[in-house]
Amino acid sequence: MMQKDMVAAAGVLGLGIVIAALIGSLTFYNVRSMDNTLSVTGSATQALKADSAKWSVSVSRSAYESEVPSAQSRVARDAQAVLTFFSKGGIPEGRISTTPVSVDQDYSYSNDSNAPRRYTIREQITVSSDDPSQIESLSKDIGELAAQGILVSAGQPEYYVSSLPSVRVALIGKAVEDAKARAESIAKSTGQSVGALKSASSGVVQVMQPNSVDISDYGSYDTSTIDKQVMVTARATFFIR
Repeated sequence: MMQKDMVAAAGVLGLGIVIAALIGSLTFYNVRSMDNTLSVTGSATQALKADSAKWSVSVSRSAYESEVPSAQSRVARDAQAVLTFFSKGGIPEGRISTTPVSVDQDYSYSNDSNAPRRYTIREQITVSSDDPSQIESLSKDIGELAAQGILVSAGQPEYYVSSLPSVRVALIGKAVEDAKARAESIAKSTGQSVGALKSASSGVVQVMQPNSVDISDYGSYDTSTIDKQVMVTARATFFIR
């Protein structure tokens, strides 16, 4: 009986050694497999010019409650002066839009409930153009309206690139090529060479001012300049040999 038990124990021990050997071999194989790939991030940039623009300005007047009707009339005249300014600047009527006039009560710090109430009457005018330089020129000349006594609040012109989707596709390919060049440089330093591409994924698009490094993990789109620099990154994994 004791001999049978020893034989059984030896069999279990032998099976354990075989299983351990198999696990060890599998682990070694996986480690070697992981060592046979190299992941690198590449990037590609392209200088572009915006091909469309948008700009919003608003006219406003403040008045006490009893003066609101006359202030509204004044805002209407100011808005018409702005429309004339844009028309003379070459913006067609179809590229000009206006918002309804808004009348908002101003916040009062007075504790006197009988104190007269003041209101701000405002109207916004937005223009768009396929010629960004046209919007840029108008934004520089907006002071002409202030000289006429018109209270204009102008936002920053916004410049856009309509071809961004196709540019992004082209840059992804170039970014993968850059990643391969980097991988080849790394592999060469270790006496290896780069093989086939295993996988690749593109990063977010960064639309920046020229020579800017202001990027975001979620992508960026700077609209403040006509000249832009578009950057795309790609993460690529290559087999190495």
